[in-house]
Amino acid sequence: MNLSIFERIGAIAARRRWWVVGAWGLLLLAALPLAPLAPGALQAGGFSSPGLEAARARRILEVELGAPPSAMVIVIRSENDALAGEPRFEAAVAEAIGGVATARYVRQVLSHVYAPRQVSADRRTVYEVVTLTLPPDDSPAALEPVQAAIRQVPGISVAIAGGPAFYGDIQEVSEADLSRSELISLPLAAVALLLVFGGVVAAGVPLIVGGAAVLVALALIFLIATVTPMSIFVLNLATLLGFGLGVDYALLLTSRFREELAGLGGGRLVDGRIDRPAVDRAVALTVATAGRAVFFSGLTVLLGLTGLLLFEFMVLRSVGVAGAIVVGLAVVAALTLLPAALAIVGPRIDVFSVREIAARLRRQPIPVGAVARPDERGGAWARLARWVMARPLQVLVPTLALLLLLGSPFLHVRFNAPDASILPPSVPSRQAFDLLAREFPEGEFAPLLLAVRTEGPAVSPDNVARLFDYSRRLAADPRIDRVGGIVDIDPRLRLEQYQILLSPTAGVPDRFVAETQRLTTRGDLTAFTVVTPFGPNRPEARRLVEDLRDPTSSLAPPAGLTVAVGGGAAEVKDVVDGVAAGFPGTALFILISTYLVLFVLLRSAVLPAKALVMNALSIVASFGALVWIFQDGNLSAVLGFQPLGFVETTLPVILFCVLFGLSMDYEVFLLSRMKEVYDRTGDNREAVARGLERSGRIVTSAALIVVVVAGSFAFADIVLIKALGLGVAIAVALDATVVRALLVPSTMRLLGDLNWWMPRRLERWIAARLPLGEGA
Repeated sequence: MNLSIFERIGAIAARRRWWVVGAWGLLLLAALPLAPLAPGALQAGGFSSPGLEAARARRILEVELGAPPSAMVIVIRSENDALAGEPRFEAAVAEAIGGVATARYVRQVLSHVYAPRQVSADRRTVYEVVTLTLPPDDSPAALEPVQAAIRQVPGISVAIAGGPAFYGDIQEVSEADLSRSELISLPLAAVALLLVFGGVVAAGVPLIVGGAAVLVALALIFLIATVTPMSIFVLNLATLLGFGLGVDYALLLTSRFREELAGLGGGRLVDGRIDRPAVDRAVALTVATAGRAVFFSGLTVLLGLTGLLLFEFMVLRSVGVAGAIVVGLAVVAALTLLPAALAIVGPRIDVFSVREIAARLRRQPIPVGAVARPDERGGAWARLARWVMARPLQVLVPTLALLLLLGSPFLHVRFNAPDASILPPSVPSRQAFDLLAREFPEGEFAPLLLAVRTEGPAVSPDNVARLFDYSRRLAADPRIDRVGGIVDIDPRLRLEQYQILLSPTAGVPDRFVAETQRLTTRGDLTAFTVVTPFGPNRPEARRLVEDLRDPTSSLAPPAGLTVAVGGGAAEVKDVVDGVAAGFPGTALFILISTYLVLFVLLRSAVLPAKALVMNALSIVASFGALVWIFQDGNLSAVLGFQPLGFVETTLPVILFCVLFGLSMDYEVFLLSRMKEVYDRTGDNREAVARGLERSGRIVTSAALIVVVVAGSFAFADIVLIKALGLGVAIAVALDATVVRALLVPSTMRLLGDLNWWMPRRLERWIAARLPLGEGA
């Protein structure tokens, strides 16, 4: 007998069921101690890349000038009438943070005593800049020793702000968000499965398979994170995808198994025993049909996530790696562990079902066995499909208009990099950030750093003249508050005086000038610090960066100087531009690879292209909702967050890659059923009606699980996680209802038999080389 690949997999899993379950048991035992360690191995950050100009500028200053790679800010506020500069306040500050300078990873403490700009206008708040020896992504390691060195002193409050505190709190809050989402989603998913299957055993099997996939995936993520950096944001996404898809795939296969078992007459126990041949055959047929759909469905999700590996940002690449691991394990579990479990359970899949409990209460014979095959001709989903196909244009036009309307807010999207505002106001680093924002100009904490390269020594008279001219032109720009560098030591000094002071033959150097030169200049390199009134996420700051880099602007350096622009706004601009530049290539890769996978699965040249358009519509609607909610602030009071005023730049990319695969999930389930009917009948309208009848309930149920799991992240404290969960939930809900129930039948009706067109020679070539079987 010529069996397809998937039918053979199902037959082997049924025959070797105890070996398969045993192997998974050993795998879970090995993963059990490792999975809880995953959060501690992950890192915050990852929003930069060595190839960006701002990163190159930072690296040049670190390597050649010894600039600190990272820093944190200690904010001190008076809680009584003592003010900065008064002995009582200064003594309290010295007592509170005196040990910080000797704490591990601390390089230097820049005190407010020598920098009046570090004192607020009312003199009640000051900040100290603590430079560190750690790179930015590793800087949270300095938090614990610094916090241990800070003493609680009456009369003042001390808080830590800056990148290390921000990253540290993201790590802690992410773990809390994950625990909260699991607490919410697991019971809700169990209830949803119970409603779908009407039985405890049938509902429990998908939960076990989904949980196994997540547990093993977290263990593998931990192992990978020990050898290469992985973002903390993969933690929540791994749970969302692993549990959501694991349960989805198990739901599809379990439902198909019940149908096949009923069709083979093996749905009842014979003398208390399982009809083994019928059960094993049902398992093989289930994997041959639904298993095939799961494989291709998982492949489309995998391809979407693999697209993230094309980016150079650690946060995106790690999400792609972790997502691929999770999806791969969900598919493997669905094709091995689940068939083995179904072979063991057999008709007992409906034990403790609602029917059984009701029969016991009524003292009637207990119905043990699989459910009957559904009536695919006249059910509710078939009637809906026929109603839509009777008036395809009247349904298509308003439905399409609705989705485009939902997506329209995306037209005014503003992208930015994340800052402390994505954290809840109750988090210490967010409170310190808000205090600094209230008491000090926002540009003070994110200056632009210019690595200026000269021809020959920077302190030669000619180069000093060029630097002097360049600095004065920068300072004259109304968007710049001040410039700091070796030619900006004292505004009263003229060019000739700087040339004398900086000359190597000037005799005994001025101590302050020598110290400034030591910190900012070496050989042909010098650093300028450009302070603006704007924070790094402000569009005015990003436009200033553009002008500084534009060789035709008035802020271009004079001949003989080359400048690399880094610092706050430059980092943000480079990340936003880098993500935007990488997205078209990633999108093209996903579109082409997904089309090819569906082409092989559906044996049609038209249906894959239509599926891509359907997916794009639900994703666009989701993007519009994200802008309307998180950028514009609608529903912020209901969802418990403060509007960002922007969309984090990596969020749409991650959502696109995740949602393209997830949405294609349901397209695969639906179209595979339709193809089964079309291959038997050759009738396009009947294929749509019967296919929707047999898959509509399952697709909706599977989508409900994902919506429940993703929607649970709406309770997250980190705004990015909240936005990711809601974005997935909205897109999947629209895709499984509006798109699959209305757009798909209407477009299938309008295209008619053209849906199934494929060059015959190509179809024969694929069928001969890929005997994958049929159906879902």
